[in-house]
Amino acid sequence: MSKPTSKKVIKWGIIGLGNIAHKFAEDLVTLNDSKLYAVASRSQQKANDFASKYNAIKAYDSYESLAKDPNIDAVYIATPHVLHQENTLLCLENGLAVLCEKPFAMDINEVNEMIEQAKAKNVLLMEALWTYFLPHYEYVLKALKDKIYGKVLKLETDFGFFRAFDNSSRLFNKSLGGGSLLDIGIYPIFCALSTMGNPQNINATATYFKNGADSSCDMVFEYKNSTKAILKSSLIKDTPGEAIFYCEKGIIKINGGFHAPTTVTLMPDNSNLETLNFGYNTNGYNYEILHFNDLLRNNKTESDVMTFKFSEQLIKTLDLVRSLIDLKY
Repeated sequence: MSKPTSKKVIKWGIIGLGNIAHKFAEDLVTLNDSKLYAVASRSQQKANDFASKYNAIKAYDSYESLAKDPNIDAVYIATPHVLHQENTLLCLENGLAVLCEKPFAMDINEVNEMIEQAKAKNVLLMEALWTYFLPHYEYVLKALKDKIYGKVLKLETDFGFFRAFDNSSRLFNKSLGGGSLLDIGIYPIFCALSTMGNPQNINATATYFKNGADSSCDMVFEYKNSTKAILKSSLIKDTPGEAIFYCEKGIIKINGGFHAPTTVTLMPDNSNLETLNFGYNTNGYNYEILHFNDLLRNNKTESDVMTFKFSEQLIKTLDLVRSLIDLKY
C-alpha cells in the first residue's frame, strides 16, 4: 500500500514590504505547506531586513527581479493601491500566481485588464480580501443563508479610527489612493455585498482632508422591500467596527473589528444572548493563504469564493460611490 503524498510546499514572494506585508508574513511562516522564498522592495536594506526577520531566501531591490525568479510559485502584492494593476500584470506576465491586496486596483478598467491577462496566461489570480475566509465570517454567512432568525431587515456596519493627518503617509496620500473609502470603506461595502447582494440604489456623502482625500464616507445601500445597509468609514474618529444584522427574529452581531479575527454575538428574540469565540491565534491571513494554496495545487485559475465576478462587483460599487461623492484620483 503506497503512502499518501505530502502536499507540495508553495514558495511565496512578497512585493511591497509595509505593515500589512509583515502581518501576512507572520502568518505565512506558521504554515507547513508554505515557504516565504523571496521579498522585494525598492530599498535593498528594507528587503534584507524583512527577509532576515522571516527567513526568506532571496531579498530583491526591484519587483522585476522577484517576478523573474523561476523558483517562486505565488506572489502576494502589498504595494500602494495605485500600483496593484502594474505589479499584478508584471507577475502574471512571468507566469506567477497572484494574490493582490484589496482594493484589487483603482477602477473597473484596471481590474478588467488584470482579469483578462490572468485568463490569457491561464494563471491563478485572486483579490486578497481576507475577511471572506475567516471562520467567524464564514459562520455568519451560513447563518444568514440558513435564515436562523429569518430574513435580514437591516445591516449597520462601520470601520473607523482616528489618525492625525499626515500628507506624507500613504494612508492620506491621494496620489496613492489614500483616504477612507479605498483603504477601509471597502470593508463595510464588502460586508453588504457578500451578505445582501447588489443594492438597487446607493446614496453617499463624504468629508475631505485639505489635500482632497476623503476623511469619511457615509453610505446607504437600498434593497427591495425597504431593506437597507447603513455603512460608514472614517479616518477622523474611532468607531465600534461592528457589523450588526437586524433580522426578523433576532440579531446577529459581528463584534468590534468585524473584518478581522473577532467574536460573534447571537441575540434571538425573547432569549439570552450567546457569544461565539472562534479560537483565533494568528493575525488571520493564514486562512486566505491556505485557500489560495489549495487553488494553486489543484490548477485552478480563479477562486470559487473570491470570484472575478465578485471582485468586479466590488470595484464597480466603489467606482459608483466615488462618483456620488465626486472623488477623483
